[in-house]
Amino acid sequence: MDRNDADLPLSGVTVVSLEQAIAAPLASRHLADWGARVIKIERPGEGDFCRDYDHVMNGISSQFVWTNRSKESLAIDIKSPQGKEVLDALLPRADVFVQNLAPGAANRLGLDSATLLRRFPRLIACDVSGYGSDGPYSDKKAYDLLVQCEAGVLAVNGTEAEPAKVGLSVVDIATGMYILNGVLMALYRREKTGKGTAFQASLFDSIADWMSYPAYYTHSTGAPLPRTGAKHATIAPYGPFRVGDGKTIFFGIQNDREWKALCSLVLGDPGLADHPLYCTNPLRMQNRDALQRHIEERFASKTSEEVLRLLDEASIANARMNSVESFLQHEQLRNRGRVRTVETECGPVMSFLPALTIPGFSPRIDPVPAVGQHNRSILAELGLGEKT
Repeated sequence: MDRNDADLPLSGVTVVSLEQAIAAPLASRHLADWGARVIKIERPGEGDFCRDYDHVMNGISSQFVWTNRSKESLAIDIKSPQGKEVLDALLPRADVFVQNLAPGAANRLGLDSATLLRRFPRLIACDVSGYGSDGPYSDKKAYDLLVQCEAGVLAVNGTEAEPAKVGLSVVDIATGMYILNGVLMALYRREKTGKGTAFQASLFDSIADWMSYPAYYTHSTGAPLPRTGAKHATIAPYGPFRVGDGKTIFFGIQNDREWKALCSLVLGDPGLADHPLYCTNPLRMQNRDALQRHIEERFASKTSEEVLRLLDEASIANARMNSVESFLQHEQLRNRGRVRTVETECGPVMSFLPALTIPGFSPRIDPVPAVGQHNRSILAELGLGEKT
């Protein structure tokens, strides 16, 4: 269908984001996807340092492409008199302001959320930090992997022999989604009350919430949640299983009904369901290695496709262990048209549609901007000449 940006849910919302790296840019990109005008403020010259994380997409950083489509780039020196003049002209026009400057920098510049809300009572302003605005770590610099370490994420990922970080920027992603959530709540509140909102989001607080399950487990048992590699830490059978054709498939059992279906319909061993070593999940966890061997013995005469078909017929959730290359060719991804093209200064590159599907609306997939690409148009709009 033809796209009409004016009809998108966030059309008419202007976001000014003094952003770098991943968390804040990811949040503002989600706002841009659904119609918000996002003005990304960058350093003159090099711009957001995320631009140079790699150069694998026609010379553009893969992470920058991911987090910065559909934005306008305004390159100004916010510490200079000229840059401050631009911000002073721009902020009264903004509905949302997001900043993730280094600890203390926004306060020194008068760009923290509390100060801005006093100046602009309808503004929605968000401060993004590593560890929050107070406490002994408030001035500590923070990046995704380092916060994973501090929050115990590595302690619950990897194998018994060695911890591992999550392969995605999970702390940044969590924070970006909480920023997005806060902005949307504040927009709704302003719609009802006419009042703006100042709020904070931090990398540490965001992943702390995501760590609730292992933290609650440890607090209640007095023991750490074990690292189990690709297996589930507290449910069995749930994880990888070798099959007769040499491949590995995954499946997970969530309840007694599925356990009985696995035994009778997939393993052809209905009596196993009531075996005294396996009849409850706590027992299956205690005897997981023996259960794993028994299941893999049953699978030894079958191909992975045969086992997956039996699991589907038994309504047991399952999966192939795909590589990223296989994922890129995934029939579900391709059949549903989830892969698109986005323009950049170095030519077109691939991009995924945003995760939400809203019938009747097509999200924006507009170009990834070059550094300062929109200076002239934005400054002209503000009635200002070239300012840096």
